[in-house]
Amino acid sequence: MEYSLIFAALWVICATIVALLPMRLQFPPGIVLLICAPVLIVWLGYDYGWLWAFLAFGGFVSMFRNPLRYYWRKWVRGEVME
Repeated sequence: MEYSLIFAALWVICATIVALLPMRLQFPPGIVLLICAPVLIVWLGYDYGWLWAFLAFGGFVSMFRNPLRYYWRKWVRGEVME
């Protein structure tokens, strides 16, 4: 088994644990997970093929859809959300 798959599985477990935390405690570990995800996705794509990387990217976007939507609106579109 490749290390990329092991680290991806650990990332999923960590993301699940962070999701169980109260909202005010989710931000710091969530940012770390958000930054690590693209590296793991590219690594998975390198080891197993880009179809698996595409599926991992779909799972990543699904898990982080609300934070990604918030920052998309804030940074790219310039909307102020309350």
